[in-house]
Amino acid sequence: MKEPRIVSLEEVYAARQRLAGGPIRTPLVRLNVPDAPAKIYLKLENLQPVGSFKLRGAGNAMLSAPPEALQRGVWTASTGNMAQSVAWYARRLGIPCTVVGPNTTSDLKVNAVERLGARFIKLPWEVYFQAQKTWQMEGMEGLFIHPFADPDVIAGNATIALEILEDLPDVQAIVVSYGGGGLSCGIGSVLRALRPDVRLIAAEVETGAPLTPSLAAGRMVQVPHTPSFVDAIGSPAVFPQMWPVVQQVVDSACVVSLRQIADAITLLAERNHIIAEGAGAIPTAAALAGHAGTGKIVCVISGGNLPNEKLRRILAGEIP
Repeated sequence: MKEPRIVSLEEVYAARQRLAGGPIRTPLVRLNVPDAPAKIYLKLENLQPVGSFKLRGAGNAMLSAPPEALQRGVWTASTGNMAQSVAWYARRLGIPCTVVGPNTTSDLKVNAVERLGARFIKLPWEVYFQAQKTWQMEGMEGLFIHPFADPDVIAGNATIALEILEDLPDVQAIVVSYGGGGLSCGIGSVLRALRPDVRLIAAEVETGAPLTPSLAAGRMVQVPHTPSFVDAIGSPAVFPQMWPVVQQVVDSACVVSLRQIADAITLLAERNHIIAEGAGAIPTAAALAGHAGTGKIVCVISGGNLPNEKLRRILAGEIP
């Protein structure tokens, strides 16, 4: 088991070099909403080959591992996006891959994992969460790729921040969705080293938002958690190993409602022709609600794996 931590710039630059030929350098575009409360820009990680930023962290972790560690394959515990990313690299490396995920994982994500040649096992949420906490599960073989707490995963995620700072040097704040904390800690590591003046805001979904009250209280706070269409984030508690790191890199957190997220998905589709899943749209929802303030704000569209039926219902004004 590795301990998560702030990663160095040297690790991040090494990750970018290691990932060449895998994840793409995603574009940064302006949100087409002239009356928005800020100048909002969108970092389009939904355009990655698997539709999610997770490809960066998965790739760096797997390509950093010694060859002998990969001989029996890999496995991960993921709601879908990390699962697809690990499966994508496993196919590329020619090794077996198994994924365990909560039984609420959408068929879209399960099918995508299986198309990549991996096996997907659905489990009760508590059993899935325990695998993330302990980095192990009976019957699993191969190298475990943690979806967010591995420093190599964090360094891979951090390459997003390098691209943002290069494309928009005068950015004033970056808004990210908060699930396990790997994206926040990756981007935050770069900001603390290169641009400590840039604020990092973590946006949570109302159905499982432990970080916001935890930061306010200065200690980890347990909250109710209910599954929702925002299935890539949301939990009853901040992951314990991530808490010390998150406290150092996140400037503030906010809670966004399901209605606000659904409205942001619709807005992104109508104004920018972008398909974002719930976790991918939540930074935009937070910025539009004023949680990031004014000025030049970058919202990381972390993923676009939204099932067609859910998208249809959201565009019809429903909350699926």
